[in-house]
Amino acid sequence: MSTSDTSHDTPRRLTDPASMRALSHPIRLALVEALTIHGSLTATQAGKLIDETPTSCSFHLRQLAKYGFVEEAGPMPGRSRPWRMTRLGWLLEEESDDEAHATAARHLGEMTLNRQLERHRAHEHGATRTHTIWWVTPEEAAELHAGIDQLMMRFRDRLQDPSARPTGAEAVEVVVLTHSFA
Repeated sequence: MSTSDTSHDTPRRLTDPASMRALSHPIRLALVEALTIHGSLTATQAGKLIDETPTSCSFHLRQLAKYGFVEEAGPMPGRSRPWRMTRLGWLLEEESDDEAHATAARHLGEMTLNRQLERHRAHEHGATRTHTIWWVTPEEAAELHAGIDQLMMRFRDRLQDPSARPTGAEAVEVVVLTHSFA
């Protein structure tokens, strides 16, 4: 596992192509999403949520654990083995001089974006979209990203602590895309 951060409260910075490739699987991404939203889950519970068999989920959870994305959450009665996320979220930098890194990051980025866009299309009746073009300097773009990141992390504590969620709160996915228009 290769990360720059060690705090469990911050997203994991993906720098290792092997970790990126390990995460680049539809079932593994679905498991990460389910664990992020629902908290600790057994392979059977996760399988029901993502429409996969417990055997398949168990295999993929072990693969995610091998690369440090999940860990066992502790003992439960019987043979149940709940799993939990080790870190909530990840940061992915697609640009790199290392071709293996750049390729793995592009692939994971495309898979993640496609999943997000599929969910957005499936929920268009309640979805919102905002589009604009700004003329900004590179410094202003960095400031804009920092401000968006700060806003995106505003309710992060509610992912880990269900008691912090106000009555009526629901999971809302926010995806922010920025790129040079030229």
